[in-house]
Amino acid sequence: MSGMMHLLLLCLSLGTISVVHCGDPTIFFEWNVSHGTLSPLGSPQQVILINGQFPGPNINSTTNNNVVVNVFNNLDEPFLLTWSGIQQRKNSWQDGTLGTMCPIPAGTNFTYHFQVKDQIGSFIYYPTTAMHRAGGAFGGLRVNSRPLIPVPYDTPEEDYTVLIGDWYKKSHIALKQQLDSGRTLARPDGVLINGKDAKGDGKDEPLFTMKAGKTYKFRICNIGVKSSLNFRIQEHWMMLVEMEGSHTVQNTYQSLDVHLGQCMAVLVTADQTPKDYYMVASTRFTKTVLTGKGILRYENGKGPADSELPEAPEGWAWSLNQFRSFRWNLSSSAARPNPQGSYHYGRINITRTMKLVNAATQVDGKLRYSINGVSHVDPETPLKLAEYFGVGDKVFKTGSIKDDPPADVDTKAVILPNVVDQTHRDFVEIIFENHEKSLQTWHVSGYAVFAVAIEPGTWTPEKRKNYNLLDAVSRHTIQVYPNSWAAIMTAFDNPGMWNIRSENPERRYLGQQLYVTVPNTARSIRDEYNMPDSALLCGIVKELPRPPPYGK
Repeated sequence: MSGMMHLLLLCLSLGTISVVHCGDPTIFFEWNVSHGTLSPLGSPQQVILINGQFPGPNINSTTNNNVVVNVFNNLDEPFLLTWSGIQQRKNSWQDGTLGTMCPIPAGTNFTYHFQVKDQIGSFIYYPTTAMHRAGGAFGGLRVNSRPLIPVPYDTPEEDYTVLIGDWYKKSHIALKQQLDSGRTLARPDGVLINGKDAKGDGKDEPLFTMKAGKTYKFRICNIGVKSSLNFRIQEHWMMLVEMEGSHTVQNTYQSLDVHLGQCMAVLVTADQTPKDYYMVASTRFTKTVLTGKGILRYENGKGPADSELPEAPEGWAWSLNQFRSFRWNLSSSAARPNPQGSYHYGRINITRTMKLVNAATQVDGKLRYSINGVSHVDPETPLKLAEYFGVGDKVFKTGSIKDDPPADVDTKAVILPNVVDQTHRDFVEIIFENHEKSLQTWHVSGYAVFAVAIEPGTWTPEKRKNYNLLDAVSRHTIQVYPNSWAAIMTAFDNPGMWNIRSENPERRYLGQQLYVTVPNTARSIRDEYNMPDSALLCGIVKELPRPPPYGK
Protein backbone atom coordinates (compact mmCIF):
# COMPACT_ATOMS: atom_id res chain seq x y z
CA MET A 1 0.00 0.00 0.00
CA SER A 2 1.40 3.41 -0.90
CA GLY A 3 2.20 5.91 1.86
CA MET A 4 -0.43 8.34 0.52
CA MET A 5 -3.15 5.68 0.49
CA HIS A 6 -2.14 4.58 3.99
CA LEU A 7 -2.45 8.18 5.19
CA LEU A 8 -5.84 8.61 3.49
CA LEU A 9 -7.22 5.47 5.09
CA LEU A 10 -5.88 6.56 8.46
CA CYS A 11 -7.57 9.96 8.17
CA LEU A 12 -10.86 8.34 7.21
CA SER A 13 -10.66 5.83 10.04
CA LEU A 14 -9.92 8.41 12.70
CA GLY A 15 -13.28 10.12 12.25
CA THR A 16 -13.76 12.42 15.22
CA ILE A 17 -10.39 11.77 16.79
CA SER A 18 -9.11 15.13 15.51
CA VAL A 19 -5.55 14.32 16.56
CA VAL A 20 -3.82 13.39 13.30
CA HIS A 21 -3.75 16.38 10.95
CA CYS A 22 -4.24 15.00 7.48
CA GLY A 23 -2.62 17.95 5.68
CA ASP A 24 0.74 17.13 7.30
CA PRO A 25 2.98 14.10 6.71
CA THR A 26 2.54 11.10 8.99
CA ILE A 27 5.27 8.76 10.21
CA PHE A 28 4.42 5.30 11.54
CA PHE A 29 6.09 3.04 14.09
CA GLU A 30 5.20 -0.37 15.45
CA TRP A 31 6.93 -1.16 18.72
CA ASN A 32 7.06 -4.40 20.66
CA VAL A 33 7.96 -3.83 24.31
CA SER A 34 9.43 -6.87 26.03
CA HIS A 35 11.93 -8.04 28.62
CA GLY A 36 15.33 -9.28 27.55
CA THR A 37 18.71 -10.10 29.03
CA LEU A 38 21.75 -7.90 28.39
CA SER A 39 24.97 -7.04 30.22
CA PRO A 40 25.28 -3.23 30.13
CA LEU A 41 27.75 -3.22 33.04
CA GLY A 42 29.34 -6.60 32.40
CA SER A 43 26.96 -9.00 34.14
CA PRO A 44 23.64 -10.33 32.75
CA GLN A 45 20.50 -8.56 33.90
CA GLN A 46 16.89 -8.04 32.88
CA VAL A 47 16.21 -4.95 30.73
CA ILE A 48 13.22 -3.62 28.80
CA LEU A 49 13.61 -3.68 25.02
CA ILE A 50 11.69 -2.01 22.20
CA ASN A 51 11.83 -4.13 19.05
CA GLY A 52 14.77 -5.93 20.64
CA GLN A 53 16.73 -2.69 21.00
CA PHE A 54 18.33 -1.07 24.05
CA PRO A 55 18.07 1.90 24.03
CA GLY A 56 14.90 1.99 21.97
CA PRO A 57 14.52 3.21 18.37
CA ASN A 58 15.13 6.84 17.55
CA ILE A 59 12.13 8.85 16.33
CA ASN A 60 13.26 11.14 13.52
CA SER A 61 10.49 13.64 12.75
CA THR A 62 10.03 17.10 11.24
CA THR A 63 7.99 20.05 12.49
CA ASN A 64 4.23 19.39 12.25
CA ASN A 65 4.65 15.70 11.42
CA ASN A 66 1.94 13.42 12.72
CA VAL A 67 3.50 10.60 14.74
CA VAL A 68 1.68 7.28 15.03
CA VAL A 69 3.22 4.70 17.40
CA ASN A 70 1.52 1.34 17.88
CA VAL A 71 2.86 -0.04 21.17
CA PHE A 72 2.46 -3.74 21.97
CA ASN A 73 2.96 -4.37 25.68
CA ASN A 74 4.57 -7.78 26.06
CA LEU A 75 5.50 -7.19 29.69
CA ASP A 76 3.54 -8.85 32.49
CA GLU A 77 2.26 -5.55 33.91
CA PRO A 78 0.71 -2.29 32.63
CA PHE A 79 2.97 0.06 30.68
CA LEU A 80 2.90 3.63 29.42
CA LEU A 81 5.28 5.93 27.50
CA THR A 82 5.55 9.70 27.64
CA TRP A 83 7.04 11.94 24.95
CA SER A 84 8.99 14.30 27.16
CA GLY A 85 9.06 17.85 25.82
CA ILE A 86 6.47 17.31 23.09
CA GLN A 87 3.84 19.88 23.97
CA GLN A 88 0.84 17.88 22.73
CA ARG A 89 -1.04 21.04 21.77
CA LYS A 90 -4.75 20.63 22.69
CA ASN A 91 -3.99 16.96 23.23
CA SER A 92 -3.11 15.93 26.78
CA TRP A 93 -4.93 12.69 25.87
CA GLN A 94 -1.64 11.42 24.39
CA ASP A 95 0.83 12.76 26.96
CA GLY A 96 1.48 9.32 28.39
CA THR A 97 1.18 9.97 32.12
CA LEU A 98 -1.03 8.12 34.59
CA GLY A 99 -2.99 11.31 35.21
CA THR A 100 -4.06 11.56 31.57
CA MET A 101 -4.21 7.99 30.23
CA CYS A 102 -5.02 4.47 31.33
CA PRO A 103 -1.87 2.31 31.08
CA ILE A 104 -1.66 -0.31 28.36
CA PRO A 105 -2.63 -3.65 29.93
CA ALA A 106 -0.20 -6.53 29.66
CA GLY A 107 -0.59 -8.51 26.46
CA THR A 108 -2.42 -5.75 24.59
CA ASN A 109 -1.55 -2.80 22.38
CA PHE A 110 -2.40 0.88 22.11
CA THR A 111 -1.69 3.32 19.29
CA TYR A 112 -0.53 6.83 20.12
CA HIS A 113 -1.46 9.62 17.68
CA PHE A 114 0.15 13.01 18.22
CA GLN A 115 1.57 15.91 16.27
CA VAL A 116 4.91 17.67 16.86
CA LYS A 117 3.09 20.94 16.28
CA ASP A 118 5.22 24.08 15.87
CA GLN A 119 8.24 22.49 17.52
CA ILE A 120 11.86 21.71 16.69
CA GLY A 121 14.58 20.24 18.82
CA SER A 122 15.99 17.38 20.84
CA PHE A 123 13.75 15.33 23.13
CA ILE A 124 13.36 11.87 24.67
CA TYR A 125 10.65 9.34 25.41
CA TYR A 126 10.53 7.02 28.41
CA PRO A 127 8.12 4.97 30.58
CA THR A 128 6.05 6.61 33.33
CA THR A 129 4.73 3.42 34.90
CA ALA A 130 6.27 1.77 38.00
CA MET A 131 10.11 2.01 37.80
CA HIS A 132 10.24 0.93 34.15
CA ARG A 133 12.49 3.85 33.23
CA ALA A 134 15.24 2.21 35.29
CA GLY A 135 14.94 -0.85 33.06
CA GLY A 136 15.02 0.73 29.60
CA ALA A 137 12.32 1.40 26.98
CA PHE A 138 13.69 4.90 26.45
CA GLY A 139 15.06 6.60 23.37
CA GLY A 140 15.64 9.81 21.45
CA LEU A 141 13.00 11.90 19.73
CA ARG A 142 14.21 14.59 17.36
CA VAL A 143 12.13 17.19 15.56
CA ASN A 144 13.94 18.63 12.55
CA SER A 145 13.21 22.04 11.06
CA ARG A 146 11.15 22.24 7.89
CA PRO A 147 13.26 22.88 4.76
CA LEU A 148 11.93 26.42 4.28
CA ILE A 149 12.79 27.54 7.84
CA PRO A 150 16.41 28.75 8.14
CA VAL A 151 18.61 27.08 10.75
CA PRO A 152 21.36 29.24 12.31
CA TYR A 153 24.21 26.89 11.32
CA ASP A 154 25.31 24.87 8.33
CA THR A 155 23.85 21.40 7.82
CA PRO A 156 26.09 18.95 9.71
CA GLU A 157 27.61 15.89 8.08
CA GLU A 158 25.59 13.60 10.39
CA ASP A 159 23.12 13.99 13.24
CA TYR A 160 23.76 11.68 16.22
CA THR A 161 21.75 10.98 19.39
CA VAL A 162 23.78 10.42 22.57
CA LEU A 163 21.80 9.00 25.49
CA ILE A 164 23.75 9.22 28.74
CA GLY A 165 22.51 7.96 32.08
CA ASP A 166 23.41 6.26 35.32
CA TRP A 167 22.46 2.60 35.64
CA TYR A 168 21.68 -0.05 38.26
CA LYS A 169 22.58 -3.72 38.08
CA LYS A 170 19.36 -4.50 39.94
CA SER A 171 16.26 -4.96 37.78
CA HIS A 172 13.53 -2.33 37.68
CA ILE A 173 11.34 -4.83 39.56
CA ALA A 174 13.83 -5.07 42.45
CA LEU A 175 14.22 -1.29 42.55
CA LYS A 176 10.45 -0.82 42.75
CA GLN A 177 10.21 -3.37 45.55
CA GLN A 178 12.88 -1.46 47.45
CA LEU A 179 10.93 1.79 47.12
CA ASP A 180 7.66 0.08 48.08
CA SER A 181 9.32 -1.11 51.28
CA GLY A 182 9.99 2.50 52.24
CA ARG A 183 13.71 2.67 51.45
CA THR A 184 15.54 5.01 49.12
CA LEU A 185 17.72 3.73 46.30
CA ALA A 186 21.45 3.47 46.85
CA ARG A 187 23.89 5.07 44.43
CA PRO A 188 23.88 3.63 40.89
CA ASP A 189 26.41 1.05 39.76
CA GLY A 190 27.70 2.77 36.64
CA VAL A 191 27.12 5.16 33.75
CA LEU A 192 26.12 4.18 30.20
CA ILE A 193 26.40 5.97 26.87
CA ASN A 194 23.82 4.62 24.42
CA GLY A 195 23.44 1.55 26.61
CA LYS A 196 27.16 0.72 26.76
CA ASP A 197 30.34 1.46 28.68
CA ALA A 198 33.60 1.08 26.77
CA LYS A 199 36.06 -1.28 28.42
CA GLY A 200 39.15 0.36 26.96
CA ASP A 201 40.71 -2.98 25.98
CA GLY A 202 41.11 -2.12 22.29
CA LYS A 203 38.10 -4.22 21.31
CA ASP A 204 35.38 -1.59 21.77
CA GLU A 205 33.33 -0.81 18.70
CA PRO A 206 32.75 2.90 18.05
CA LEU A 207 29.46 4.48 18.94
CA PHE A 208 29.96 7.07 16.19
CA THR A 209 32.40 7.80 13.36
CA MET A 210 33.57 11.12 11.92
CA LYS A 211 35.40 12.22 8.79
CA ALA A 212 38.33 14.55 9.31
CA GLY A 213 37.40 18.17 8.70
CA LYS A 214 33.64 17.62 8.87
CA THR A 215 31.22 18.99 11.50
CA TYR A 216 28.70 16.78 13.30
CA LYS A 217 25.65 17.35 15.45
CA PHE A 218 25.35 15.47 18.72
CA ARG A 219 22.05 15.53 20.65
CA ILE A 220 23.02 14.74 24.25
CA CYS A 221 20.23 13.69 26.64
CA ASN A 222 20.38 12.49 30.24
CA ILE A 223 17.99 9.54 30.42
CA GLY A 224 19.25 8.35 33.81
CA VAL A 225 17.65 7.62 37.16
CA LYS A 226 19.46 9.58 39.86
CA SER A 227 22.52 11.53 38.69
CA SER A 228 23.41 14.76 36.97
CA LEU A 229 26.16 14.02 34.46
CA ASN A 230 29.00 15.99 32.93
CA PHE A 231 29.62 15.21 29.26
CA ARG A 232 32.84 15.85 27.33
CA ILE A 233 34.84 14.58 24.36
CA GLN A 234 38.59 14.16 24.47
CA GLU A 235 40.39 17.07 22.77
CA HIS A 236 37.22 18.42 21.14
CA TRP A 237 35.21 21.57 21.82
CA MET A 238 31.43 21.59 21.64
CA MET A 239 29.35 24.46 20.28
CA LEU A 240 25.91 24.57 21.90
CA VAL A 241 23.23 25.29 19.27
CA GLU A 242 19.93 24.02 20.66
CA MET A 243 18.36 23.08 23.97
CA GLU A 244 15.00 21.31 24.36
CA GLY A 245 13.39 23.01 21.39
CA SER A 246 15.12 26.40 21.34
CA HIS A 247 18.07 27.65 19.33
CA THR A 248 20.68 29.07 21.68
CA VAL A 249 23.45 31.61 21.48
CA GLN A 250 26.34 29.59 20.09
CA ASN A 251 28.87 29.45 22.90
CA THR A 252 31.58 26.79 22.95
CA TYR A 253 32.25 24.48 25.89
CA GLN A 254 34.79 21.84 26.86
CA SER A 255 32.14 20.06 28.93
CA LEU A 256 28.44 20.36 29.71
CA ASP A 257 26.44 19.50 32.79
CA VAL A 258 23.31 17.66 31.68
CA HIS A 259 20.78 17.05 34.43
CA LEU A 260 18.09 14.36 34.54
CA GLY A 261 15.67 14.59 31.62
CA GLN A 262 17.56 17.38 29.87
CA CYS A 263 18.73 17.50 26.24
CA MET A 264 21.31 19.70 24.51
CA ALA A 265 22.48 19.73 20.90
CA VAL A 266 26.07 20.62 20.04
CA LEU A 267 28.23 20.88 16.93
CA VAL A 268 31.61 19.14 17.00
CA THR A 269 34.23 19.53 14.26
CA ALA A 270 36.58 16.64 13.55
CA ASP A 271 39.71 18.81 13.69
CA GLN A 272 42.09 16.58 15.63
CA THR A 273 44.55 13.84 14.68
CA PRO A 274 42.56 11.00 13.03
CA LYS A 275 42.26 8.23 15.65
CA ASP A 276 39.91 7.14 18.43
CA TYR A 277 38.70 9.48 21.17
CA TYR A 278 36.61 8.89 24.27
CA MET A 279 33.24 10.44 24.85
CA VAL A 280 32.95 10.69 28.64
CA ALA A 281 29.98 11.03 30.99
CA SER A 282 30.58 11.18 34.74
CA THR A 283 28.40 11.81 37.77
CA ARG A 284 28.33 15.24 39.36
CA PHE A 285 27.88 16.24 43.01
CA THR A 286 28.50 12.70 44.31
CA LYS A 287 31.09 11.47 46.81
CA THR A 288 32.04 8.63 44.50
CA VAL A 289 32.35 9.62 40.85
CA LEU A 290 31.04 7.07 38.34
CA THR A 291 32.26 7.33 34.76
CA GLY A 292 31.02 5.92 31.47
CA LYS A 293 32.89 5.99 28.17
CA GLY A 294 32.17 5.50 24.48
CA ILE A 295 34.43 5.45 21.42
CA LEU A 296 34.28 8.24 18.83
CA ARG A 297 36.30 7.11 15.79
CA TYR A 298 37.75 9.03 12.88
CA GLU A 299 37.37 7.23 9.56
CA ASN A 300 40.73 5.79 8.46
CA GLY A 301 42.15 6.89 11.79
CA LYS A 302 45.07 5.12 13.42
CA GLY A 303 45.56 4.70 17.11
CA PRO A 304 43.50 4.00 20.22
CA ALA A 305 41.91 6.58 22.49
CA ASP A 306 44.17 8.07 25.12
CA SER A 307 43.60 6.36 28.47
CA GLU A 308 43.85 9.70 30.28
CA LEU A 309 40.34 11.13 30.43
CA PRO A 310 39.58 14.85 30.48
CA GLU A 311 38.75 16.02 33.99
CA ALA A 312 35.28 17.04 35.00
CA PRO A 313 34.59 20.35 36.75
CA GLU A 314 33.93 20.43 40.48
CA GLY A 315 31.33 22.13 42.63
CA TRP A 316 27.94 23.74 42.25
CA ALA A 317 29.18 27.21 41.37
CA TRP A 318 30.69 26.04 38.07
CA SER A 319 27.40 24.40 37.08
CA LEU A 320 25.34 27.44 38.07
CA ASN A 321 27.59 29.75 36.08
CA GLN A 322 27.26 27.49 33.06
CA PHE A 323 23.47 27.70 33.33
CA ARG A 324 23.74 31.48 33.33
CA SER A 325 25.75 31.35 30.10
CA PHE A 326 22.86 29.70 28.23
CA ARG A 327 20.97 32.28 26.19
CA TRP A 328 18.05 32.22 23.76
CA ASN A 329 19.08 33.06 20.19
CA LEU A 330 16.78 36.04 19.63
CA SER A 331 17.47 36.43 15.91
CA SER A 332 17.02 32.82 14.76
CA SER A 333 13.77 31.17 13.76
CA ALA A 334 12.60 28.00 15.49
CA ALA A 335 9.58 26.14 14.12
CA ARG A 336 8.08 29.26 12.55
CA PRO A 337 9.62 31.92 10.28
CA ASN A 338 9.42 34.68 12.89
CA PRO A 339 12.48 35.10 15.15
CA GLN A 340 12.38 33.55 18.60
CA GLY A 341 12.99 36.97 20.14
CA SER A 342 9.74 38.36 18.72
CA TYR A 343 7.99 36.89 21.78
CA HIS A 344 8.68 39.40 24.57
CA TYR A 345 7.87 37.28 27.61
CA GLY A 346 9.50 39.77 29.97
CA ARG A 347 6.85 42.40 29.19
CA ILE A 348 3.84 40.24 30.13
CA ASN A 349 2.15 40.89 33.47
CA ILE A 350 2.30 37.99 35.91
CA THR A 351 -1.20 36.93 36.98
CA ARG A 352 -0.24 34.19 39.42
CA THR A 353 2.79 33.08 41.42
CA MET A 354 3.12 29.50 42.68
CA LYS A 355 5.93 28.61 45.05
CA LEU A 356 6.57 24.86 45.14
CA VAL A 357 8.79 23.33 47.81
CA ASN A 358 9.93 19.71 47.54
CA ALA A 359 10.60 17.61 50.63
CA ALA A 360 11.51 14.08 51.71
CA THR A 361 9.27 12.95 54.57
CA GLN A 362 7.96 9.85 56.31
CA VAL A 363 4.31 8.85 56.04
CA ASP A 364 3.28 5.81 58.13
CA GLY A 365 6.93 4.93 58.54
CA LYS A 366 7.74 4.92 54.82
CA LEU A 367 9.64 7.33 52.64
CA ARG A 368 7.58 9.73 50.57
CA TYR A 369 8.40 12.82 48.53
CA SER A 370 6.05 15.78 48.51
CA ILE A 371 5.30 19.21 47.04
CA ASN A 372 3.96 21.80 49.49
CA GLY A 373 3.05 19.04 51.91
CA VAL A 374 1.19 16.77 49.47
CA SER A 375 2.64 13.51 48.16
CA HIS A 376 0.85 12.61 44.94
CA VAL A 377 -0.75 9.23 44.33
CA ASP A 378 -2.25 8.18 41.01
CA PRO A 379 -5.90 7.12 41.40
CA GLU A 380 -7.26 4.13 39.50
CA THR A 381 -9.16 6.53 37.23
CA PRO A 382 -6.86 8.96 35.36
CA LEU A 383 -7.56 12.54 36.41
CA LYS A 384 -8.21 13.74 32.88
CA LEU A 385 -10.75 11.01 32.19
CA ALA A 386 -12.55 11.65 35.48
CA GLU A 387 -12.77 15.35 34.66
CA TYR A 388 -13.98 14.74 31.08
CA PHE A 389 -16.69 12.31 32.19
CA GLY A 390 -17.92 14.74 34.85
CA VAL A 391 -16.94 12.59 37.85
CA GLY A 392 -13.82 14.46 38.88
CA ASP A 393 -15.25 15.16 42.35
CA LYS A 394 -15.26 11.41 43.00
CA VAL A 395 -11.55 11.08 42.16
CA PHE A 396 -9.76 14.29 43.17
CA LYS A 397 -10.14 17.78 44.54
CA THR A 398 -8.35 20.79 43.13
CA GLY A 399 -6.59 23.10 45.53
CA SER A 400 -5.00 20.30 47.53
CA ILE A 401 -1.98 22.59 47.84
CA LYS A 402 -1.82 26.36 48.17
CA ASP A 403 0.29 28.71 46.08
CA ASP A 404 2.51 29.23 49.15
CA PRO A 405 3.92 26.26 51.08
CA PRO A 406 2.84 25.63 54.69
CA ALA A 407 5.23 26.28 57.57
CA ASP A 408 5.76 22.55 58.19
CA VAL A 409 6.42 21.75 54.50
CA ASP A 410 9.74 20.05 55.27
CA THR A 411 8.40 17.65 57.91
CA LYS A 412 4.78 16.73 57.18
CA ALA A 413 2.94 15.33 54.17
CA VAL A 414 -0.37 13.75 53.23
CA ILE A 415 -0.89 11.28 50.40
CA LEU A 416 -3.58 12.16 47.85
CA PRO A 417 -3.95 13.20 44.21
CA ASN A 418 -2.20 16.56 43.88
CA VAL A 419 -4.17 18.71 41.41
CA VAL A 420 -4.01 22.48 40.87
CA ASP A 421 -6.66 24.43 38.97
CA GLN A 422 -5.35 26.99 36.48
CA THR A 423 -7.24 29.58 34.41
CA HIS A 424 -6.74 29.30 30.66
CA ARG A 425 -4.22 31.80 29.23
CA ASP A 426 -2.95 33.14 32.56
CA PHE A 427 0.74 34.09 32.55
CA VAL A 428 2.19 32.31 35.56
CA GLU A 429 5.40 32.45 37.54
CA ILE A 430 6.44 29.19 39.24
CA ILE A 431 9.14 29.14 41.90
CA PHE A 432 10.80 25.81 42.70
CA GLU A 433 12.48 26.00 46.10
CA ASN A 434 14.77 23.20 47.24
CA HIS A 435 15.59 22.93 50.96
CA GLU A 436 17.30 19.56 50.53
CA LYS A 437 20.94 18.62 50.03
CA SER A 438 20.36 16.97 46.65
CA LEU A 439 19.86 18.63 43.28
CA GLN A 440 16.33 18.55 41.84
CA THR A 441 15.32 18.55 38.18
CA TRP A 442 11.76 19.46 37.22
CA HIS A 443 9.77 18.85 34.05
CA VAL A 444 6.66 20.74 32.91
CA SER A 445 4.52 18.93 30.35
CA GLY A 446 2.33 20.66 27.80
CA TYR A 447 4.38 23.85 27.63
CA ALA A 448 7.70 25.49 26.98
CA VAL A 449 8.76 27.59 29.97
CA PHE A 450 11.26 30.41 30.32
CA ALA A 451 13.99 29.49 32.80
CA VAL A 452 14.55 33.04 34.08
CA ALA A 453 16.65 32.47 37.20
CA ILE A 454 18.45 30.05 39.51
CA GLU A 455 19.99 31.36 42.72
CA PRO A 456 21.09 30.08 46.15
CA GLY A 457 18.97 30.74 49.21
CA THR A 458 15.23 31.29 49.46
CA TRP A 459 13.02 33.20 47.06
CA THR A 460 11.35 36.51 47.84
CA PRO A 461 9.54 38.88 45.46
CA GLU A 462 12.57 41.16 45.56
CA LYS A 463 14.56 38.48 43.73
CA ARG A 464 12.63 39.28 40.56
CA LYS A 465 15.10 42.08 39.89
CA ASN A 466 17.64 39.34 39.07
CA TYR A 467 15.45 37.61 36.45
CA ASN A 468 16.59 37.33 32.86
CA LEU A 469 13.62 38.95 31.15
CA LEU A 470 15.24 39.21 27.73
CA ASP A 471 16.80 35.97 26.49
CA ALA A 472 16.20 33.13 28.95
CA VAL A 473 16.02 29.81 27.10
CA SER A 474 12.54 28.47 26.44
CA ARG A 475 12.59 24.78 27.46
CA HIS A 476 10.67 22.18 29.48
CA THR A 477 13.06 21.37 32.35
CA ILE A 478 14.95 23.28 35.01
CA GLN A 479 17.36 22.18 37.72
CA VAL A 480 17.40 23.48 41.31
CA TYR A 481 20.62 23.21 43.26
CA PRO A 482 20.66 22.30 46.98
CA ASN A 483 19.33 25.05 49.25
CA SER A 484 18.49 27.10 46.18
CA TRP A 485 15.53 28.22 44.09
CA ALA A 486 14.67 28.45 40.41
CA ALA A 487 12.03 30.52 38.62
CA ILE A 488 10.16 29.80 35.40
CA MET A 489 7.46 31.73 33.55
CA THR A 490 4.90 30.54 31.02
CA ALA A 491 1.47 31.24 29.58
CA PHE A 492 -0.99 28.43 30.35
CA ASP A 493 -2.55 28.58 26.89
CA ASN A 494 -2.90 24.82 26.30
CA PRO A 495 -6.06 23.35 27.88
CA GLY A 496 -5.72 19.88 29.32
CA MET A 497 -4.34 18.01 32.33
CA TRP A 498 -0.59 18.61 32.58
CA ASN A 499 2.07 17.03 34.75
CA ILE A 500 4.74 18.91 36.70
CA ARG A 501 7.11 16.27 38.02
CA SER A 502 10.53 15.44 39.32
CA GLU A 503 12.73 13.96 36.60
CA ASN A 504 14.13 11.59 39.23
CA PRO A 505 12.01 8.41 38.79
CA GLU A 506 12.30 7.50 42.46
CA ARG A 507 10.98 10.85 43.60
CA ARG A 508 8.24 10.87 40.96
CA TYR A 509 7.14 7.34 41.90
CA LEU A 510 6.98 8.27 45.59
CA GLY A 511 4.92 11.40 45.09
CA GLN A 512 6.98 14.39 43.90
CA GLN A 513 4.64 15.46 41.14
CA LEU A 514 1.39 17.31 40.61
CA TYR A 515 -1.11 17.97 37.84
CA VAL A 516 -2.33 21.31 36.57
CA THR A 517 -5.80 21.23 35.07
CA VAL A 518 -6.43 23.98 32.53
CA PRO A 519 -10.16 23.55 31.81
CA ASN A 520 -11.67 23.87 28.37
CA THR A 521 -14.45 26.01 29.78
CA ALA A 522 -15.83 26.85 26.33
CA ARG A 523 -16.00 23.12 25.49
CA SER A 524 -14.67 24.02 22.06
CA ILE A 525 -12.41 21.98 19.76
CA ARG A 526 -10.64 25.25 18.99
CA ASP A 527 -9.04 24.93 22.44
CA GLU A 528 -8.85 21.18 23.00
CA TYR A 529 -9.46 18.00 21.02
CA ASN A 530 -12.19 15.59 21.99
CA MET A 531 -11.21 12.41 23.74
CA PRO A 532 -10.03 10.00 21.01
CA ASP A 533 -12.34 7.14 20.12
CA SER A 534 -9.39 4.82 20.73
CA ALA A 535 -8.75 6.05 24.30
CA LEU A 536 -8.42 3.28 26.88
CA LEU A 537 -10.95 3.48 29.69
CA CYS A 538 -10.42 2.27 33.24
CA GLY A 539 -11.55 2.93 36.79
CA ILE A 540 -14.99 4.38 37.41
CA VAL A 541 -15.40 5.70 33.84
CA LYS A 542 -14.96 2.30 32.19
CA GLU A 543 -18.68 1.59 31.89
CA LEU A 544 -19.96 5.16 31.65
CA PRO A 545 -21.50 6.52 28.43
CA ARG A 546 -19.24 8.89 26.55
CA PRO A 547 -19.97 12.59 27.06
CA PRO A 548 -21.16 14.62 24.07
CA PRO A 549 -18.24 15.93 21.98
CA TYR A 550 -17.02 19.50 22.19
CA GLY A 551 -18.59 21.99 19.84
CA LYS A 552 -16.84 24.32 17.42
